[in-house]
Amino acid sequence: MKINTALILCAGYGKRLNPITLSLPKPLIEIRDRSLLSRTIELIISLGIKNIKINSFYLSDQIVECIRNSNYKNNIEIINDGDFILDTGGGVKNMIQYFKQDDFLVFNPDTIWDINYKDTIIKMIDYYYENKLSNLLLVANKKKSFDKKLNGDFNLINKKLKRETNNQYIYIGLQILNRRLLEDIEEKKFSMNTVWNKQLIKSSLNGFESKEEFIHLTDIEIYDKLKI
Repeated sequence: MKINTALILCAGYGKRLNPITLSLPKPLIEIRDRSLLSRTIELIISLGIKNIKINSFYLSDQIVECIRNSNYKNNIEIINDGDFILDTGGGVKNMIQYFKQDDFLVFNPDTIWDINYKDTIIKMIDYYYENKLSNLLLVANKKKSFDKKLNGDFNLINKKLKRETNNQYIYIGLQILNRRLLEDIEEKKFSMNTVWNKQLIKSSLNGFESKEEFIHLTDIEIYDKLKI
């Protein structure tokens, strides 16, 4: 089994990066001469994935123009959230109307993605299918985070994610999902936490550990450090 569709979440306001994001959507911010969005797309292409869906809302015309002026040969489709921003879960649910595959990748572009993640993601996809999962989140120990202010989201115990009082693992912005996890949610606007919490209750939220350094463009302070 092979995943052939990846989604990239690009609708948000990026308020913690004001004033930059007052006139530029966060995915188009450049770190070391490459935008966050281009880094994400290039990693997806390296995985052999042909179909890319990007959701947009805030300053969406700039996202559209960026893709229009690119030389990517993949099938890249931009899907606007509509009249209001749909949040992370709602954005994903809206995008799955535009393709048929059951399993797909979801990327947050505010992680500084690079080719060094490729082997980890390939192993992650293999693990997902070998174990017949419906969800799998890429996580890293807090010690791997460039931004030392980030709190842990989960603990990882025997490949299962749990939320406890002293969480040591951070969700680093990539997950594999099966569409059925979203299709039974009636709300139009909702967070991915809605999906995750349903799986946590059943002890069915799965984690895959990355050993790579995790660099997240959290705010202006981190941006300034990365510019040096």
